[in-house]
Amino acid sequence: MMCLNSWTRAIRRAGLLLSVLMVLGLCTAEARAGESTEEQNVLETVQRFFDAMANRDAAAALEVMIPEGRFFSWREENGEMVTRTFTNDEFAQGLETQEQDLLERLWEPEVRIRGGIATVWTPYDFFLDGEFHHCGIDAFDLLNDGTGWKITGGVYTVETSGCPESPLGPPATGIE
Repeated sequence: MMCLNSWTRAIRRAGLLLSVLMVLGLCTAEARAGESTEEQNVLETVQRFFDAMANRDAAAALEVMIPEGRFFSWREENGEMVTRTFTNDEFAQGLETQEQDLLERLWEPEVRIRGGIATVWTPYDFFLDGEFHHCGIDAFDLLNDGTGWKITGGVYTVETSGCPESPLGPPATGIE
């Protein structure tokens, strides 16, 4: 009888332990799902920015950017480092006078989120008037201002040689 009581207690403990582990597993899965949703929200903001560029839509660009934010670009020309900087507002206003078709695509983004801040680091390719122009790395900084994610700015490289082939293939918009 004593042996049976020991087994019963062991089974109850194992059952309790299994229940605790299952609850912890569910909580972890829910946390990952929530994080995944936030990552998707951050990436949707970046895609809306790219869509605004392609549509030359300054108002749409400003909806996903903080106007006072700033971008920096880096490129190498004739063996020298060249940087350029502009505010988000300057970028958006430039879209209104843009005459060329713009297409920027990203793949394999790395998203990091902590509270109300996020970063996106991603390779990209860029097309002007349907022709490949350059590739590089985009590094976006974002802030959740309570109404959603907004791009505060970032840095990017402009690389005209040594570009890896995009895993996205040719653009789907008929650009070859």
